[in-house]
Amino acid sequence: MAPVGGTAVQDHVALAEIELCGELIIAASAAEDRLSLESIDEVLRVAEEKNPA
Repeated sequence: MAPVGGTAVQDHVALAEIELCGELIIAASAAEDRLSLESIDEVLRVAEEKNPA
């Protein structure tokens, strides 16, 4: 039985983190060398957070 109260938000956050980790793994495996900080920011969509459209 699922716990009552407040878990939906935590699950949503956990799923988002898992998705971002997966995207980083895919990008790293496709790269010929280590990912640059700029590449990591691009994969994690950091610029979109700083400059929302």
